[in-house]
Amino acid sequence: MPPLVPPQPPLKWTHTPEEVLALTKDTIAADRATLDKLAALAPEDCTFESVRLVTLAEAEARFDAIVEPLSFYQNVSTSKELRDASNDAEILVRDYGVEASMRLDVFRSKQAAEENVKKSGKSLSPEEQRLVDKMILEGKRAGLTLPDADRETLTALKKELSQTCLEFSKNFNEEKGVVSFTLEELQGVPEDVISGFTKRTEGDKEVYDVTFKTPDIFPLFKFAENPETRRTAYAKYENRLAINKPVMAKFLGLRRKIAKLLGYPTWADYITEVKMVKNAKGVKEFLTDLEQKLRPVGLKDREILLALKKEEHDEKGIPFDGEFYLWDYRYYDRKFIEKSLNLDDMLVKEYFPVTKVVPAILDIYQNLLGVKFVEEKGETWHPEVQMFSVWEKDATDATGFVGYCYLDLFPRESKYSHAAVWPLLSGYDKPDGSRSYPLAAMVANLAKSTPSKPALMRHDDVVTFFHEMGHVFHGLLSKTKFARFHGTSVARDFVEAPSQMLENWCFEPKVLELMSSHYETQKPLDADLIEKIIKSRYVNVGLFYLRQLFFANFDLKVHTDQDADDYTALWNTMREEISLVKGKELGSGEGTFNHIAGGYDAGYYGYTYSLVFASDMYATIFKKDPLDPERGQLYRDKILRVGGSQDDLDSLKNFLGRPPNADAFIKELFGSQTSSL
Repeated sequence: MPPLVPPQPPLKWTHTPEEVLALTKDTIAADRATLDKLAALAPEDCTFESVRLVTLAEAEARFDAIVEPLSFYQNVSTSKELRDASNDAEILVRDYGVEASMRLDVFRSKQAAEENVKKSGKSLSPEEQRLVDKMILEGKRAGLTLPDADRETLTALKKELSQTCLEFSKNFNEEKGVVSFTLEELQGVPEDVISGFTKRTEGDKEVYDVTFKTPDIFPLFKFAENPETRRTAYAKYENRLAINKPVMAKFLGLRRKIAKLLGYPTWADYITEVKMVKNAKGVKEFLTDLEQKLRPVGLKDREILLALKKEEHDEKGIPFDGEFYLWDYRYYDRKFIEKSLNLDDMLVKEYFPVTKVVPAILDIYQNLLGVKFVEEKGETWHPEVQMFSVWEKDATDATGFVGYCYLDLFPRESKYSHAAVWPLLSGYDKPDGSRSYPLAAMVANLAKSTPSKPALMRHDDVVTFFHEMGHVFHGLLSKTKFARFHGTSVARDFVEAPSQMLENWCFEPKVLELMSSHYETQKPLDADLIEKIIKSRYVNVGLFYLRQLFFANFDLKVHTDQDADDYTALWNTMREEISLVKGKELGSGEGTFNHIAGGYDAGYYGYTYSLVFASDMYATIFKKDPLDPERGQLYRDKILRVGGSQDDLDSLKNFLGRPPNADAFIKELFGSQTSSL
């Protein structure tokens, strides 16, 4: 069989800073011209075809296909000039987005088209009708029914908000801080971790610089035996983005003003109107109910870990003050797992070399969902990036092409510091009937190889990778008519559910066996270690989820309170009250909370809210046989394929065969055999 040739070329990744800005400006100018033509239509000429399908939906998709990859450079490029140009380009795009969304003449054309569709009796498909409804609602939410003066004020506020949020995220990506320790202070931290630190001489002693990237700093929280080392590391880590403190205060203030102008009680009410939960009251009720259930579980977890801390302090002659601190949590959580399950995190890590895990996970997804990956050679933004074309499993020609996937897996300076997926291109039907194919890029920060060991993944890293690949496939296997409904373009409080469901695979014995291979012996995890990993999942589940609820409650509070507060004090106080760990004096941790600048504003609750759906989907469909391709095909058809082209509740009903419920989630959290129950 001849090699498969994709019908759509991959993207160019050799732009200069000048090209990024020039292309962005040209794209904005072209889109503005399209909107001008649309706005000039006489009301009687505004039809579904002229206003919606041919003009707006296509223009929207074409615009995003150019500007999204250009704005992506700021997260991954090694060139500061290119990152800066990318950031500047995104500012232009966001400002233009505000301008375009505030065009009353365009909105009137949309309204005229809607009216003409009704008069004509034209029958629209469900997805076409959803497009009409969404576009009209967006106009109202944008403030286009407001008086002229208010609209002008709103436009200025939105542009300022956009730039302020970009500043917050840029500071997050550009952070380059380190915390330094002597070898003695790093006692307990695994040797292969320390060997990856930069060693230098400071005065008359040798010190090791630890960056705040996850593979560097997290082992200190988990393994450093000296509590002062952990405290210092945590304080520096927490304060690494103190520069963002005034930036957060500014964007929260701007959001309050915008919500007031639009007539919403709070920013949270504005944001949740288009989500599954519908309003801020629903979020508060969900969080309060879950916190009440989790608090007694968390208190018992803390009691167990505090006893472990006292025992260790007594053995080592370290003063014990009876308190449990933030810098104690990961350390004693790990110690408890090792003690109660005899599970050594560093031993488990030896079974997950990156070179084994990544292809194994790709194989699992390919077999489950009926696709195949073909590695391609071509332009990428960095030599370490892998590019794949993705095809239907039985593809023999271009008709079986699905899209492209990029994997950028290892840390480097100024790269986005966590794990995330960017849906750089959406799939959609072009006006001529041909297809535009999707492209998704996964960015992660897995540990690199060291002089003594190959690149190894903690089990947590494996779970994260599996989760993020869930987003990749949501983007690749969606097949909607319009780009705006493609893939993960679902309600924000549902978007995590498919990937959260897929995390369950990382606690299934046969999957763990498939993914593991000891870097020396090449043997998979044995049954004993697998059982321990599965049992460890719900150890200290109360404290874990109370931490999540702290983030969600902070996010909700700053987006419902009407007066500016001392956000640092609020952050520290709420964390102690909700997550049950001490550490008020650590500083401006809110400056690290990039989620609420980058799209999860008044939406962090969604991580836990969507777990209800994730648990239900897994327990109902996949638990009996998580590797069954027939179940995978059902998931592909009912959840992935439809993207956001219908209400997410309808997608869930179609997949489950009934409305979703919280039974599986409650059983999972409170019926599991954990340390605390």
